[in-house]
Amino acid sequence: MEIRKAVIEDLDDILEIYERARQYMAEKGNPHQWKNGYPPKELVVEDIESGNLYVCDIDGEIESVFYFSIGIEPTYEIIEGAWLDDKEYGFLHRIASRRKHKGMLEYIVGYCFDIHSNLKIDTHEDNKIMQHLLEKYGFLKCGTIWLEDGSPRIAYQKNK
Repeated sequence: MEIRKAVIEDLDDILEIYERARQYMAEKGNPHQWKNGYPPKELVVEDIESGNLYVCDIDGEIESVFYFSIGIEPTYEIIEGAWLDDKEYGFLHRIASRRKHKGMLEYIVGYCFDIHSNLKIDTHEDNKIMQHLLEKYGFLKCGTIWLEDGSPRIAYQKNK
């Protein structure tokens, strides 16, 4: 398994993975988190061009995709609750998988944690699967943040 930065040639595979993820989330009781075709192609291209979109390759096929950056996530500036600390952090967004291989989130979190020892992530209140996995991998629930459109998300943090 290899994690690498996504390139524009990966776009079709990435869009397919996101489409499958939207379908899966809807089937599992979470139809609202990635509604209306989120993330749109334009955002995926922007993520690739920024150098913050990563893919996990297994045997030459993209299995998972995720956004990872270190810095300030504007939607994390205001939280109902409290972050564990106010130190520099890395943040994860738009994680999706083909679901052919298990344990991808654990692998992704481990990879990002090796780069930065303070991680933040958020998820929709209906995404029970992600909430369970985040807590399983050591993230602590810190409160609620709001996206630019006003939608609430459960905020998590993990640090050393």
